[in-house]
Amino acid sequence: MRLIPFATATLIVLATFAAQAHDFQAGVLKIGHPWSRATPKGAAVGAGYLTVTNNGSVPDRLVSVSVPGVADKVEVHEMSMKDGVMTMRPASGGLIVPPGGTLSLAPGGYHLMLMGLKAALKEGDRLKGTLVFEKAGSVDVVFNVEGMNAQHPPPDDKTPGMSDHKM
Repeated sequence: MRLIPFATATLIVLATFAAQAHDFQAGVLKIGHPWSRATPKGAAVGAGYLTVTNNGSVPDRLVSVSVPGVADKVEVHEMSMKDGVMTMRPASGGLIVPPGGTLSLAPGGYHLMLMGLKAALKEGDRLKGTLVFEKAGSVDVVFNVEGMNAQHPPPDDKTPGMSDHKM
């Protein structure tokens, strides 16, 4: 009878780990922890972040993103500093995910701009979205909305945005 409490505890731990992992798969691509920040009431734009790891042998390209019912459109944006001035602009042509590499969309670099928000994004919300890749095709994901000041560090060996992977 001691086995039942142990099995129950194991299932709880596994369920918690699965919920925290928050990963999605599109062929050889692994999409890690899509998330967004809460926005103030009345905000017209929000941002989205995630990582994409390519476990394949050929590059792929993130070509579009949508979050129906949440935003009118989503654009992939590049943020950069030049002469002390921060600029942000759409990354035309999508972003390359190199074979054996990881593309990071993170604060301070490449990110998703959710434009024309229908309502404020609230901490705890889960936003259903779709990523479209040139080779892997479409994959449905869920963006977890975290606090307004949430900061997720980029992977240890990467800089935010990996600007060398834009085409």
